[in-house]
Amino acid sequence: MNLEDVRTHVSENRSGMLADLAFAVVWVTVVTALFDVLQGPQWAYYLCMLGGVVAHWGFFTSLAMARAQQD
Repeated sequence: MNLEDVRTHVSENRSGMLADLAFAVVWVTVVTALFDVLQGPQWAYYLCMLGGVVAHWGFFTSLAMARAQQD
């Protein structure tokens, strides 16, 4: 894989990559703030972080399905 391939991939997927990054930043910020306030157990914190993967997949899958129904 050369640099031109990477540039092409990034330019084709820019909006999706930005949405993924924004989702991750918001999820981590909310979970961290929540556990800082509530002083929850460490295992629950990690479980919520892992839940972010499921939430991300579910959110963007349902978004894609809704867009497909509109077309």
